[in-house]
Amino acid sequence: MFTSTGSSGLYKAPLSKGLLLVPSALSLLLALLLPHCQRFFVYDLQAIKDDFQIWRLICGRIICLDLKDTFCSSLLIYNFRIFERRYGSRKFASFLLGSWVLSALVDFILVEAVWYSFGIAAAGNLPSGFLAPVFALFVPFYCSIPRVQVAQILGPLSITNKTLIYILGLQLFTSGSYIWIIAISGLISGICYNSKMFQVHRVLCVPSWMAKFFSRTLEPIFSSSEPTAEARVGMGATVDIQRQQTMELLDRQLMLSQFAQVRRQRQQQGGMINWNRLFPPLRQRRNVNYQDDRRSEQQASPPLEVSEEQVARLMEMGFSRGDALEALRASNNDLNVATNFLLQH
Repeated sequence: MFTSTGSSGLYKAPLSKGLLLVPSALSLLLALLLPHCQRFFVYDLQAIKDDFQIWRLICGRIICLDLKDTFCSSLLIYNFRIFERRYGSRKFASFLLGSWVLSALVDFILVEAVWYSFGIAAAGNLPSGFLAPVFALFVPFYCSIPRVQVAQILGPLSITNKTLIYILGLQLFTSGSYIWIIAISGLISGICYNSKMFQVHRVLCVPSWMAKFFSRTLEPIFSSSEPTAEARVGMGATVDIQRQQTMELLDRQLMLSQFAQVRRQRQQQGGMINWNRLFPPLRQRRNVNYQDDRRSEQQASPPLEVSEEQVARLMEMGFSRGDALEALRASNNDLNVATNFLLQH
């Protein structure tokens, strides 16, 4: 939607689709048809502490009672679906579960710290909803998604593929008086889980038997078909800019299709691929008549030198060194194109 880190839709993201549909539908139902039932979904730490209403830790931290929070969190979940594609539904669910549990503990600590430091009673004014795990996802988003500049404004300031996501997160951060407590607890829990601090990723994880059960029962319901085509043309662009973007998109789609074909051939035949022979630089292509395969192999140029820094960045995102090298050579050292292909395949 905002980031160029994957194809559109919810393909290979059934958990993200479920988080978009079910809590949003319940929020609308409570707001429009059952407003008298909203009191059961209020996130009240004071009632949990004094009256032992433990059930509020679950009901109050799943469904948003504010429709603005529902809208913003749904947009963020849609963009963060790329992590479910990359890590798989089980690991993605484990991250959400771990950050959800850890943030509940951090909420208590922050509320007590605010009370003893400033005398402000925030326990009964916290916003409801699945907000802390959404803020926790900003941690892997910041650490693992490459920053690609889109436009330059005002000298050193620039717009990147991640700018709108941060703006949307800031909008959610400022939507209420005490939502900053939820945001901080979510970021802290995300840092703890992402950095594998205290081995929490081993304790707070989804068991394999549970993952298999849900994959057989719920995944067929929330699964989405593979998108057939995708077009990205910026809104408000002039005709020349749209034409240029269209040409770049066609070049990129051509390169990715060739990359996929050669990769399948390599899986079937084994061995190394001469990427420079199959993928000449797109912007240098002119009316060149390629001769037969034997002659082109003899005249093939040396392999394109790949930046080790970009290889390291792709390996930090979870891809193997071989896949990273192939993707970078095929994309002419374009980190964004290489990331797009590796995420989609």
